[in-house]
Amino acid sequence: MTSNASLTTLDPRPSTLSRDEFVAHYGDVYEHSPWVAEDAFETGITEAQDVPEALADLMGEMLQNASSEQQIEVIRAHPDLAGKAATSGELTGDSTREQAGAGLDQCTPEEFARFETLNNAYREKFGIPFVIAVKGLDRHAILAAFEQRLENDQATERRTAIEQIINIARFRLRTRAEEGA
Repeated sequence: MTSNASLTTLDPRPSTLSRDEFVAHYGDVYEHSPWVAEDAFETGITEAQDVPEALADLMGEMLQNASSEQQIEVIRAHPDLAGKAATSGELTGDSTREQAGAGLDQCTPEEFARFETLNNAYREKFGIPFVIAVKGLDRHAILAAFEQRLENDQATERRTAIEQIINIARFRLRTRAEEGA
């Protein structure tokens, strides 16, 4: 298998799957939102979508073209970073790995308190959880982004959250291709 995820084929290949099989394998790429995979399948999965980048693009289009209500539901399906779900073991496997990869499972008590304060301020201002693709970031960079994004207006932040969710899905698909999962 090549190290370039854009050339690595997903296994199982999306183009070879029935609708139910496709949703079973790829319906969890978007946190608790299998409808994204269902909509992608309905548009037509070809061999082009057997690589992570192309499947990520197609699935991202489904979210971009969704209604505002559907987009908000997808955003709200994401857990708070370093929040109660993380500390109580209630995250999905993907979210657990992603947050641990960013060191969020190693926060000091002061950092956990800072995350809690920012999570609360963000939810109060925007009515949604703060979402960021944490791959390649550490907890300090995430806290800085948190503070910066709290300055955004509602529309900007919703667009930013959707972009981040699409990035998260892209990273998840790349990881699956690299691991052969």
